[in-house]
Amino acid sequence: MSDVLTSTTPVVTIADIESAHERIASTVVRTPTIACPALSRLTGAEITLKLENLQAIGSFKERGAANKMALLTPEERTRGVITVSAGNHAQGVARQASLLGIDATIVMPRFTPATKVAATQAWGANVVLAGDDFAQASETAAELQKQDGRVLVHPFNDPAVIAGQGTAALELLEDAPDIDTVVVPVGGGGLIGGFATVMAALRPDVEVIGVQVEAYASLSNYPQEDGPTQGGSTIAEGIAVTKLGDHCLNAFRNKISKILVVSELQVESAITTLAEKAKQVCEGAGATGLAAVLAYPELFKGRRVALPLSGGNINARILANTILRSLLRDGRILRLIFQIPDRPGMLADISARIGNYGGNIIEVSHHRLFASPSVQTAELLVMVEARDTEHARQIETDLARHYIVRRD
Repeated sequence: MSDVLTSTTPVVTIADIESAHERIASTVVRTPTIACPALSRLTGAEITLKLENLQAIGSFKERGAANKMALLTPEERTRGVITVSAGNHAQGVARQASLLGIDATIVMPRFTPATKVAATQAWGANVVLAGDDFAQASETAAELQKQDGRVLVHPFNDPAVIAGQGTAALELLEDAPDIDTVVVPVGGGGLIGGFATVMAALRPDVEVIGVQVEAYASLSNYPQEDGPTQGGSTIAEGIAVTKLGDHCLNAFRNKISKILVVSELQVESAITTLAEKAKQVCEGAGATGLAAVLAYPELFKGRRVALPLSGGNINARILANTILRSLLRDGRILRLIFQIPDRPGMLADISARIGNYGGNIIEVSHHRLFASPSVQTAELLVMVEARDTEHARQIETDLARHYIVRRD
């Protein structure tokens, strides 16, 4: 078995990235870089956010697509382009194609979130839904490319795409020169390849750390060779890639310090924390950097940490459910089940007790016929919002003094 992480063959240089920055400046957003005091207080690190979720398509992916497509010859533009993507790269290619007058076909896995499919189609691209995951969709894209002769704009494994992604790191250093750590999501490896190249050339003192989600932790044994992944559903579908690109590996090998792995629940909590503390809407893949800082606080305390929020294309329903799930886990929302005598005034008394403690009733469900153990009793389910875990405990303790109640 070869050790694919030890080769030093360069595929992307700092000159490539600087040229890409000039080339794409007119078609992508120079996104803000902001300090986030709220996250700094929470983590004990000095947190800086690079807001790639504010790109026109809501993701850094347009940088790579813009650079690749700007380099196409007139003959290649006439042939049209094809790509495969779970959503963000698809939108980047579709938007750049619309700006350049290039015909684009986008192959997306069948279970790509509807918001990303609709957004891609809105830019005028032809969307083909095929396969259950990125690997299967890639097979369809390869077949269509052979049939139509289109130019492939790979979502990550292309030096021009990697160079485009690295332009975000150039802007970060210009806006936040004092950082000493950057934490980058890792899917196919294009973004971290670009960031690692920039930091190695311009700021070798900055530690570059990668983050993967558990189901797709192909580099969990870094710096050893990448291995198999579990696969399956993940809220971080933007980095749900089973195998990194070889060009990407060459771009960041020996330039990053470690790969951290985060769980689904840690990513969910990070999405909620970004919304509450930083006032930023971020998709699962884009929130993995903060998830790592929260999951491994000892690695980051006292450091000046930059987090690229790499995408903000999260389905509204998924966002709402994620926030509610996080609040439930944190104890700030209680689901309380009461067994109460079936007589007038019980619901009013329970509501008054919750209100007296400052709790906010969100939902009430009253069951007499099927859920109660006796015809003389009723089951009451009450969802209550509390300020924090201690406040929730106080409400629950008071109610337990007067009623048979359990937490759902």
